[in-house]
Amino acid sequence: MHDNLLIVGAGQAAAQAIQSLRQGGFAGKIALCGDEEHLPYQRPPLSKKYLSGELSGDRLLLRPADFYDTTDVELIIGKSVEAIDVANKSVTLSGAEKREYDKLLLTMGTSARTIPLPGHDLEGVLTLRSIGNVDRIRPHMTKGSRLVIIGAGYIGLEVAAIARQLGLEVTVLEAQDRVLKRVVSPLMSSFFQDLHTQQGIDLRLSTQTAEISGQNRVEAVVLGDGTSIPCDLVLIAIGSRPNDDLAKEAGIDANDGILVDPSCETSQTDIFAAGDCTRFHSMRYGHSVRLESVQNAIDQAKAVAQTLCGGEPHYDPIPWFWSDQYDIKLQIAGLSQNYDEALTIGDPAGNSFYVAYLMDGNLIAVDSVCHPRSHMMARRVLGQPWSEGLLPSA
Repeated sequence: MHDNLLIVGAGQAAAQAIQSLRQGGFAGKIALCGDEEHLPYQRPPLSKKYLSGELSGDRLLLRPADFYDTTDVELIIGKSVEAIDVANKSVTLSGAEKREYDKLLLTMGTSARTIPLPGHDLEGVLTLRSIGNVDRIRPHMTKGSRLVIIGAGYIGLEVAAIARQLGLEVTVLEAQDRVLKRVVSPLMSSFFQDLHTQQGIDLRLSTQTAEISGQNRVEAVVLGDGTSIPCDLVLIAIGSRPNDDLAKEAGIDANDGILVDPSCETSQTDIFAAGDCTRFHSMRYGHSVRLESVQNAIDQAKAVAQTLCGGEPHYDPIPWFWSDQYDIKLQIAGLSQNYDEALTIGDPAGNSFYVAYLMDGNLIAVDSVCHPRSHMMARRVLGQPWSEGLLPSA
């Protein structure tokens, strides 16, 4: 436990790994390398309370600055890793600096997906994945400004909610025929579509975007049918991609995420990965999954720490997620893909209900809207045969 550990990526998994390693007795050197000029911070509030101004930057920090002193961690902040040399157990940092390691932990997260539309590089066309992204958006979040959001996933809808509450005119463009299509059922999509249109969002489904127009900065978004939507700001929110290019270039197995085993070790000995950048085989669901969630980052980091401290973890989590939109909280337990039956308990019109998803009679996932009890119970009983009383009444 006296190995030299280098952590690449300064996010949720990195901060948790440091804490769990020291608590587990890891006495080796730890260095943390992050390409942003920030200590590890929370990302979920970026599209919510940080964007609205309710939460300050210092309150985003996952651990106070002195945590890294007390845990004896060397901080390499504001530098990116350009290459991994597996054979010589070293990495090359920006500026051509080389650092050696005994163990390497990759916690590099994700990047916002972009679309190569004409005009995508105009000033005022933004993505949201970092503090810096939000700091560029916030000055434009003023009453009467016109915002077009391309994409109706979690980020797009969360930003739409904040923007409407701040008095912006908001148009959301979605290429699919319903919002949140990748993650929720048609009933849940319908609920959130109604929620946003009732708040004054101009929501356009099954809509293709042709270009973003303007001279020096964005002036309008042009649709596939030629319709032009004047705007002052465009947010591209079409999802994220795992930051696995560095791993692939080093010969580490990756496929839409760095592939890890139940101990979170990669295909290369002494190289581990945790968080949103990983993909692993779920025994629970019978296929590989890539989870973008706080809990996954925390739990995988704990698994890595346990391994490096001599344990033998077997990571197979119950996935769970959440989203805040206006005064509505959506909490998801499990993965609902491939369900063959969906049961709605409660009245969606009352804004407190849940949907239970079954496959072959077994409970595989639950979507809860302002119904925390069903969410907490679901996380304990997923995989069990459905029966009355398995989850609470509405």
